[in-house]
Amino acid sequence: QVQLVESGGGLVQTGGSLRLSCAASGSVTSFTSMVWYRQAPGKQRELVATITNGGITYHADSVKGRFTISADNAKNTVYLQMNSLKPEDTAVYYCNADFWRGPHNVWGQGTQVTVSS
Repeated sequence: QVQLVESGGGLVQTGGSLRLSCAASGSVTSFTSMVWYRQAPGKQRELVATITNGGITYHADSVKGRFTISADNAKNTVYLQMNSLKPEDTAVYYCNADFWRGPHNVWGQGTQVTVSS
């Protein structure tokens, strides 16, 4: 069964950096798109960044200039480089992926990012 596994979260101070990864495992075709979401306690889940297999990226205004999404197509892995972290970036970060011939809308279990003041 296809799984997405996030890693790289942790506790950092304001201004620090983290690099998240999300790797697909199991029988899967090439991804068509991968997306990073985040959800803080008591808040609605929000879109952070997206990337297509062709390398087209989008970053939410709240993270633009600080976060960078990238992917290793051959490994079906997506990364989120997070720099200049702020306390408001504290959340559980989830990846979501669609694959060319399925499955679609696959979610990882999330990785916690905590930014202290």
